[in-house]
Amino acid sequence: MKIQINTDHNIVGHQALIDEVSGKVESALSRFSTHITQVEVHLSDQTSHRNSPSDKRCMMEARLEGRQPIAVTHEAPTLDQAIDGASYKLAKLIESTLGREHDQKRHRTDPPPRGPINN
Repeated sequence: MKIQINTDHNIVGHQALIDEVSGKVESALSRFSTHITQVEVHLSDQTSHRNSPSDKRCMMEARLEGRQPIAVTHEAPTLDQAIDGASYKLAKLIESTLGREHDQKRHRTDPPPRGPINN
């Protein structure tokens, strides 16, 4: 699973931040790692010079094998909270997406394949 981290011009994307975010994403999504090819993380500070209640934003997009990308967004007072919230939301979305697909396969109503007829 490849993890790409992007920041806006208000957040410095230093190595410690990249390592922290990568660790949180890997930890939150490790049980789905065989299904995920890439995760993109976008961090932004909506009101760079003012502190407002939820001005830090984390958007995560996961690319699952053979499926369209899925994305979540979480806003919070701190980057850590925004990253944690988005990681949690993305894990839940992947879980429901994969679970829904599993249920659809299990409940298929296709007729059974026809074998050779022995008369």
